[in-house]
Amino acid sequence: MLDSLFASILTTSSAAAALSLGKLLLCTATSLVLGAAIAAIHTFRNRYTKGFVMTLALLPAVVQMVILMVNGNLGTGVAVAGAFSLVRFRSAPGSAREICSIFLAMAVGLATGMGYLAAAALFVLVIGGASILYTCLRFGEQKQLEKELKITIPETLDYTDLFDDLFARYTAHWKLEQVKTTNMGSLYRLDYRIALRDPAQEKAFLDELRCRNGNLEIVCGRLPLLTEEL
Repeated sequence: MLDSLFASILTTSSAAAALSLGKLLLCTATSLVLGAAIAAIHTFRNRYTKGFVMTLALLPAVVQMVILMVNGNLGTGVAVAGAFSLVRFRSAPGSAREICSIFLAMAVGLATGMGYLAAAALFVLVIGGASILYTCLRFGEQKQLEKELKITIPETLDYTDLFDDLFARYTAHWKLEQVKTTNMGSLYRLDYRIALRDPAQEKAFLDELRCRNGNLEIVCGRLPLLTEEL
């Protein structure tokens, strides 16, 4: 079942000439179907853009065609590899999950390009199922959800130990990440990274902070997404 569709073709010297239209269409259709499946798996509980999802859906067919055209030709294969390496310097860095999806799509394209259609379908089924399972199980997530807390205080207040008692009461741990002056130096903005003991007490925590900072601006939210995850 996992044998190559081109088993007889790959043993000949004229692979491109022996490739029939029917087999080409079958491989392309399989690549498009599996690419759509990979794109659907990537969108499961994940942030994404339409352009990236379309790229995942079409990438296996593109890689498959490249493999079919360079099969058995070492010089052409090296030239294509050099051309593909240039894409790295024209693309923005992606998240770890995006990179994994791209590699999955390329692996499927390589398999369909070599004629291993059943192996490609089985690979998508196994890896896609594992990805969905890990997402549902929240595999690898931090046990304590950290948040970013930004507090604005007047320049007359000493921020050194100003909120330590409140942090000790409401948070499991906290760390002052950055101090910045704002409003022409008349205000300070303190950036903390905290982990609340009880998320239900967040409002009470913010209310007590407002009493300390003169009811100036306080922002509490999720940490920004990491730009470098690997």
